[in-house]
Amino acid sequence: MNLIKKTILATIFLGPATIFFVLIIAYPFFSGIFYSFTEWNGVNAEPVWVGLRNFIEIFKNDSQFLASFWFTLRFTFTTLILTNVLAFVFALVLIQPIKSRGPLRTIFFLPNVIGGVLLGFIWRFIFVNGFSALGDLTQFSVFLLPWLGTPATGFWSIVIVYTWRSVGYLMIIYIAHLLNIDSHLLEAAQIDGAPNYILFTKVILPLSMSAITVCLFLVLSWAFKSFDIVLSLTAGGPFRSTETVALNIYYEAFSYSNFGMGSAKSLVYFVLVGSITILQVFLTKRKEIEA
Repeated sequence: MNLIKKTILATIFLGPATIFFVLIIAYPFFSGIFYSFTEWNGVNAEPVWVGLRNFIEIFKNDSQFLASFWFTLRFTFTTLILTNVLAFVFALVLIQPIKSRGPLRTIFFLPNVIGGVLLGFIWRFIFVNGFSALGDLTQFSVFLLPWLGTPATGFWSIVIVYTWRSVGYLMIIYIAHLLNIDSHLLEAAQIDGAPNYILFTKVILPLSMSAITVCLFLVLSWAFKSFDIVLSLTAGGPFRSTETVALNIYYEAFSYSNFGMGSAKSLVYFVLVGSITILQVFLTKRKEIEA
């Protein structure tokens, strides 16, 4: 009877979640694997099996996919460094006993709650209209740049927006971790006469590696999958120079109706991103220590 009750309870609580997981995650994932070996435009009743042809085409003839992957790598590496450094610095400042730390934490976190598409359009207006007006008033060269008009400035405009959005979330993680560091360790180092930079590099930073592992993983996954902000900010322009892999896959599948090729690109990207994130977690986990 107990076994029957446990089975019924497990079915009640896990059944709906399992059904939704299969319908929303598992079925589309394995369907994508199947379609990656086919040629299908989404209209024909049956896809045509082509084997490895899509994958050969990606690496042999699709230069735009490789260019998008290179752009995504540069974008990810840049935002990975900027967001984590700024978030850690802000966290160190906002754990100090200053009166305005509560409102400042809220202000830094607020951009994270704004939707990516809306955020992209807001910053598009700022770069095109706001900076132009400020440039006319101040004549500062930074405001007169064509922020969305060249490959270089387009790259940095996306980095700025993405960093501005992500820093607050990572800052909260770092604050929570820093507040849990044993104060006796810090006091012992200060009593021993350790200067601030030694205190930071030899005590605070090593003890924060678990939080750094989490934050690096989050930024890697977010940046590699970046789509909404790029779509609304530059749409991959100018001349597809700021096109991320996610945007390239979207155009391939839904603009050109090459669902087989789009699925193949998704599978290749899944393997590459999975390998990079696993390597990152493995390397940073080895540096973690316990207080």
